[in-house]
Amino acid sequence: MKCVVVCQDDLVIKTLHEALAPTFDVTFVVEDRPLSRRLSDAGVPAVGADPRRLATYVNADVDPTTCVIVHDNGRRGVRRVLRAVADAGTGLAYVLAVAQPATEWSEEFPEVATLTLGDLVKGALHDSLGRSLTRARVQQYQRYFSDADRVLILLHNDPDPDALASGLALRNLLHRTKTTAIIGAFRGVTRPENLRMANLLDIQVEALTAESLAEFDRIATVDVQPHYFGGLLNRVDLVVDHHPERTGYATTFKDIRPDFGSTATILTEHLRAVDVNISERTATAMLYAIKSDTLFLSRHTNRTDLEAFTFLYPLADPALVRKMEGSEITLERLESVSRAVQSGRLEEQVFAAHVGRAVREDLVPYVADFLLQLEGVKWSIVSGVVDAHLVVSVRNLGYSRNAGEFVRRWFNDIGSAGGHRAMAKAVVPLAAFHEKFGPLDDPQVAALLGDLAARFLRHGSGNDRAP
Repeated sequence: MKCVVVCQDDLVIKTLHEALAPTFDVTFVVEDRPLSRRLSDAGVPAVGADPRRLATYVNADVDPTTCVIVHDNGRRGVRRVLRAVADAGTGLAYVLAVAQPATEWSEEFPEVATLTLGDLVKGALHDSLGRSLTRARVQQYQRYFSDADRVLILLHNDPDPDALASGLALRNLLHRTKTTAIIGAFRGVTRPENLRMANLLDIQVEALTAESLAEFDRIATVDVQPHYFGGLLNRVDLVVDHHPERTGYATTFKDIRPDFGSTATILTEHLRAVDVNISERTATAMLYAIKSDTLFLSRHTNRTDLEAFTFLYPLADPALVRKMEGSEITLERLESVSRAVQSGRLEEQVFAAHVGRAVREDLVPYVADFLLQLEGVKWSIVSGVVDAHLVVSVRNLGYSRNAGEFVRRWFNDIGSAGGHRAMAKAVVPLAAFHEKFGPLDDPQVAALLGDLAARFLRHGSGNDRAP
């Protein structure tokens, strides 16, 4: 996220740079041009310009999502700076005060939040700023959606607990009912445990078609980004997701945080930021989603996931969570595991397998999760044929090379591929797969996946060529 800081104090600038640079794309506006040059030479991004002029912020490419922090050193001029910032169009302005925030500008700019240098000294600036940014972002999209007659909250195909809970949470944030904010998907829920969750929590997922998209005044996607839908959605109104950010679409608002373990964690922050009352039903759904997407906080988890889980736990129904999380072992799943074991091979702690034709896509990641539990396995790579596509699911223990990089390295040129360090997926047309790798039977596909994994783990995402 872009952040522009107006500050004239060398020490404060360096302290702010150290605090903000790891998270924000920060630039400092400094009136003293020699100081701006010294800062730039020291590796601190700075421009010498008049902070009271609109052109300064236009040249800095300030937009409605840019965070602007104005350091109030106790002298006059903050009001003029805030006027220029407002004229530039940002809705995220903050004043950093020496001690207690001044009030000479507060009546004219009631929406401007304040921070103190005391926050910075105590190390709380980042958390305080983050909460304030989230609150402003949520309030902006709430206002934007408020005049819409019909809203679509769009989930990915075969929605999982994170998608279902996130859809429910966003509906609450928008103060909507199930008739004015539809939770929908092009392909509905099929996995037994996800169906159990949807039924127990009465989460209705409406079936959509490409034509039905035109029936909605606003469209939001949660736990998925518009590129996933293959050109059906070139523009949406809101995206909330924890997967790596993708391009190829436009959106009015977005909150994409790939360092979070679940989208439900992001939406927990949204709910807390604007003090929305969280019902037991919503809290239960979100708690279960965080547990499910992070394997009970053991996979791709950060401090915010733990805080969200801790916050939701007393609000949720733990008995209902236990009832939802018991994954059923069906004959269909056992047959898929059996085929994977028969076709697969274990070499150098990598289990690569091909299950052949699968009646549903979710069977492939189920087998990958199952195989990762075997003793001596640190990577599981499983593929299956669903309709006219090859689906590849990758799991690892999270402390070796990146699973997302693996699928992008070998499959991004012929299909859709991506994911996190510990889990990833690729979906490629069978024709494209055969054109690249040749016609292969089931054991040969498993052997190929094992070979690709061995090459990747030896050489990373280097320049070695695919066969």
